[in-house]
Amino acid sequence: MSTTLLAVATLEKIVSAAVAAPSIHNTQPWRFRLDPETATLQIRAAADRGLRHIDPSGRALHLSVGCALFNVRLAVAHFGWEPVTRLLPRPDEPDLLAAVRLGGPVRFSPAAGLYDAVWRRHSSRFPFSERPLPVSLLHELAEAVHAEGALLGYPDPEETDRLLRVTLEAERRNTADRERGAESRRWIREPDGTALGVPPSAVGPQDYRDRVPMRDFGAHRHPAELAARTFEQRPTIAVLSTAHDRRADWLRAGQALQHALLVATAAGVRASLLHQALEWPELREQLTGSPDGRVFAQMVVRLGYGPEGPASPRRTAAQTLE
Repeated sequence: MSTTLLAVATLEKIVSAAVAAPSIHNTQPWRFRLDPETATLQIRAAADRGLRHIDPSGRALHLSVGCALFNVRLAVAHFGWEPVTRLLPRPDEPDLLAAVRLGGPVRFSPAAGLYDAVWRRHSSRFPFSERPLPVSLLHELAEAVHAEGALLGYPDPEETDRLLRVTLEAERRNTADRERGAESRRWIREPDGTALGVPPSAVGPQDYRDRVPMRDFGAHRHPAELAARTFEQRPTIAVLSTAHDRRADWLRAGQALQHALLVATAAGVRASLLHQALEWPELREQLTGSPDGRVFAQMVVRLGYGPEGPASPRRTAAQTLE
């Protein structure tokens, strides 16, 4: 197609959809560039917003970009084009993580409600109710993840307890680690012109029983948010994993994560991401229960019915589009 057919307003809407994706600490570690010759939207890593201590390998950055990539694909299809996607298209340009070419007329319309869910989805770090999720929805979430080349498992109550203990240990390590704590605190900020980071109001309370280990972001708390609250006794936990652990797998995992989060949002289900144990290699290995190393955990997701929670700010298309 010719980029003359791509209105500026449409391009900005596609990029805004991408920016609405979740990212670790709301760092939004992406940049976008349109190649007018090929009608291809490039997604590049914003390395200056990487987390050197928390995410030294860049795995979480790739997951974040994968989430944005799924939103790009969804928005491109919403506007009627086939999203032709390539991961890591130029080995000599390692910051170019993905490219989406606007192809011919879209062949398969996105699932109803997913595009609308892009604008309503955000993490909720607040207590959920004890209401169980429908089995049909759990299957739908697993199918969404599988469609992106990843796996979604639901541990039984005993295994859930073990995973929560592993996550709690990771949170304790993060709290005790001076450099990681300082790095987290830098991203807790009141909304400002950068539109980056997590507002104190969105951090949420802690579980007074220490059963559901919510991240405390380096113990940088607004006084109004210090009070602990009762979280659900039987949280619904899902572990997203991949068969391999390469950069392309991290990008696929991000797309799978976002697909599942949008399906959950469309169904009125909230989610929060328990990423702490993934930041410690020896604890990450304990998340899948696969000692032979055949499966690699990429994210732990907590799901349930509860408050929406305050949204974190997002940069505009103009701020991210080169």
